[in-house]
Amino acid sequence: MRMRLLFVLWLPLVLPISLCSDVEAQDAHGIVEASFNYMRGRTSISTVKMTIHRPDWERALTIKAWTKGQSDSIFWITAPPRDKDNGTLKKRREMWMYNPKVNRVIKIPPSMMSQAWMGSDFSNDDLSKTESLIDDYFHEIIGTETHEGQKIYLIESMPKPEAPVVWGMQRLKIREDHIFLRQEFYDEDLKLVKSLTAYEIQMLSGKLFPSLWKMQKADVEDEYTVLEYMELIFDQDLPDSLFTLSSLRSPRR
Repeated sequence: MRMRLLFVLWLPLVLPISLCSDVEAQDAHGIVEASFNYMRGRTSISTVKMTIHRPDWERALTIKAWTKGQSDSIFWITAPPRDKDNGTLKKRREMWMYNPKVNRVIKIPPSMMSQAWMGSDFSNDDLSKTESLIDDYFHEIIGTETHEGQKIYLIESMPKPEAPVVWGMQRLKIREDHIFLRQEFYDEDLKLVKSLTAYEIQMLSGKLFPSLWKMQKADVEDEYTVLEYMELIFDQDLPDSLFTLSSLRSPRR
């Protein structure tokens, strides 16, 4: 009886802590999902210049991309001529690449999703920016900052058990107006591998959006890839037929 009484008296002290933890976790997940949806939009059409920088060379690609919802994306290279019309289609957890020189579509197995896309510092999965970050990770607010009057949430994202992900942890910086500022990628030993940082936030397609993104390797200062948005349009109606294998073989302009 005494033990039961002690438990009853102790329980109200524990419940607020547990509830606060649950609310914080829910808030963190909500912040990540709201930011993802803000940055991706209902649909998007963009033209992006990708510059791959190495100590002794630099290479540039121009990419035309379409996205719909949280999971579908399709994009083709429009320049330089030697890479023109190479295409990539992502639907949820499946990905295909099209090579126009041999007129062949290749399905990318899950084991290759972490490999570099076209020799850049973006992996196949990074570039498609699908909903894995929302669905496959537990999120927790670990702190806040203030910059230029805006609150910034520092969020730690740990993979769920058995989640089909490469990273042992991610850390995010998300501004209170949903703008993604930074994403850090850690390996299974929780060692930083690379980081994606947003720059030059400006009005694009009617809302604030970073027009420049830099993926930087953690251990090599002079190796990075920059994405520069040259054109960006949100929330136009896009047909489902655009995001198909048949469409992948017919590059759009």
